[in-house]
Amino acid sequence: MLIAFLFVLGIGNFALHKAVLESGHPALDRMPRLAGVRRGRGSLLLEFGVLLAAMLLAANGWTSIVWFYLGYSALNALAAWLILRGHV
Repeated sequence: MLIAFLFVLGIGNFALHKAVLESGHPALDRMPRLAGVRRGRGSLLLEFGVLLAAMLLAANGWTSIVWFYLGYSALNALAAWLILRGHV
């Protein structure tokens, strides 16, 4: 159940991440290695690594990782909302 919850949160994180990458925000030009070059593949790979680590830790008994990943997802959602709405 925890793995499925993390997976759903991960889908949301990927969707928000992709929306920010496609927004053309000027801040993306300042991050050429992860976001600018190769259309953000590096940053999406990093996002996948975070999700994979959280799922592996949860599968091995670290149930508190769900709270950390939930907080991470909430911060991602807040940052994406700020960027997509033009507040940043």
